Amino acid sequence: QPNLNGGKIACLAQPICGSMPGRLVLGSFMQKFDSAKWLEDHPNIHNVRAVTFDINGVMRGKRLPIGQLKKAVNDGVRMPLSLVNLDIWGRDIANSKWVFESGDADGGSRWTGRGPLPMTWTDRDAAMVPLCLTYNDGRLFDGDPRNVLAAVLDKFMARGLHPVAAFEMEFYLADPTWHDGPAPETAASPLTGAVNIREGVLSVDDLNDHDSLLNDIYDCCGMQDVAADAAISEAGSGQFEINLLHGPDCLKVADDAVLFKQIAKGVARKHGLAASFMAKPYADRPGNGMHVHLSVIDQQGHNIFDDGSEAGSQLMQHAVAGLLAAMPESMLIFAPHHNSYRRFAIESHAPLAACWGYENRTAALRIPLGPPQQRRIEHRVAGADTNPYLVLATILAGVLAGLDWAKPAPPPIEGSAYDAELPSLPVTWQNAYEAFATGSVLGDLLPDVFRLMLLDCKAQEMRRFAADISAFEYQSYLDQA
Repeated sequence: QPNLNGGKIACLAQPICGSMPGRLVLGSFMQKFDSAKWLEDHPNIHNVRAVTFDINGVMRGKRLPIGQLKKAVNDGVRMPLSLVNLDIWGRDIANSKWVFESGDADGGSRWTGRGPLPMTWTDRDAAMVPLCLTYNDGRLFDGDPRNVLAAVLDKFMARGLHPVAAFEMEFYLADPTWHDGPAPETAASPLTGAVNIREGVLSVDDLNDHDSLLNDIYDCCGMQDVAADAAISEAGSGQFEINLLHGPDCLKVADDAVLFKQIAKGVARKHGLAASFMAKPYADRPGNGMHVHLSVIDQQGHNIFDDGSEAGSQLMQHAVAGLLAAMPESMLIFAPHHNSYRRFAIESHAPLAACWGYENRTAALRIPLGPPQQRRIEHRVAGADTNPYLVLATILAGVLAGLDWAKPAPPPIEGSAYDAELPSLPVTWQNAYEAFATGSVLGDLLPDVFRLMLLDCKAQEMRRFAADISAFEYQSYLDQA
């Protein structure tokens, strides 16, 4: 599929091919997989990582001997259902029904049909087997983030609609070794050893400085079938963006985003660096975003956002209205951490208000122009520190809400959204928590089990941050207040 618009993602109307995402479409993968043949073809693989991804997007699971590969892909790996509801430090959630009330019961798992995926950045080559959690009766567990996305996609399929999506992934490369400053140092040039002090907007020199690392990332993406496209040097010194190609299988699209983060982190470690997807690792540099491009096609392969005009169709307007209405209560997913809210600042290219506009990168929703058949929505709110499954599920839920309401969107913003009087998004973690807890737009579009898990997890994280006394507080108040 072609990539148009100067390297930006183009969501083209196209017929669906292959299996579409759904709750129970994965059985055919398991029937066809020949573990003995795979092991024969990959003699260098020493062990297997049976993994899933928790609410925070952290990879969790088990390391198995290579002889257990068949077991991993045939639903033989049992793990506690609470595994996907740990806080960012990996601690159980206090008073959670999924831990103590249930006796921390195990559930089953189901292979997603992806992989096994080579992990060449480990000490010995390993293979990753991505799993999703199930109840003991085989139903998908509604607290697993991948299953949350699958449930929303089911609702689109019931309407005869198929989303087409893509992610833009931003991250910093940093030197993780100890130093005197309060933040990690920018990665030095492998050629000169000098730390880059220039800003990096579309700098080819910055790409060249880290060509070996980027080549390794692309090689690993190829081995894991992660659809990596254009790479650019982003606005901050040491910041990069790699776009992932759009596709009509949104479970694979989200899988690609989750796996890309693991690849970038693993390859960077192999090069002695850290790849940081933290939303705002440097106070004086741009934050890391994770923009999502989205269109929707019908059963005839037509992009429902396209009516032949630059303005886009009435259905696109309905989708925009739903996304704007859902945006305040979605912020706990788009900005799920204490650090996330540092990214939202005036003239930072991070949106501060629920608004939309054509070719306007100050708006939360940008409608790129170009050929009408490529009409799509760019959702610019989420940080790179988020869970891609949950971000895409929440965005798609907002689109569904808008299509069901069939209400027009407010007028598009022109000029800088930072200068206009617009409805503000939640500006603190606590405000976002309250908006999610009391919001009514997403309603039953997201499973209740997941909603409760997220609220419990974030409440525990907020309590711990609130109890922390920073070094800066001591410096400011110890002998002055």
